[in-house]
Amino acid sequence: MNMAWRSRVPRLFLSVVLLFLFAPVILQAATKKPPVRPVNINTATAAELQQVPGIGPVTAKNIVEMRKSYGAFRSVDDLLAIRGIGRKRLEKMRKYLTVGKASAPASKAPPAAPQKP
Repeated sequence: MNMAWRSRVPRLFLSVVLLFLFAPVILQAATKKPPVRPVNINTATAAELQQVPGIGPVTAKNIVEMRKSYGAFRSVDDLLAIRGIGRKRLEKMRKYLTVGKASAPASKAPPAAPQKP
């Protein structure tokens, strides 16, 4: 066996192993079904945000944390402040995102007593 062949075998083996390890992740990202309606970035949970192509678990968590820390987003472009979201990525996600009013916390006032006739 010559030396060139010996040096190629480990590389080939490593390539095949990596392909089998990462193929499901790559295929899942490629076949992600986008949401039917745009997702409101001011009210969506991390799970809802992950339905958007281009948003994975880490990015979804970062969006929710930024919203909690700084308040409601004013526009979809505000997502550019999140690490890992650049202009190209945002443009691919834009059609699946919307900015609506943030939901107000529910009032904790007791219900009104029924009136007697």
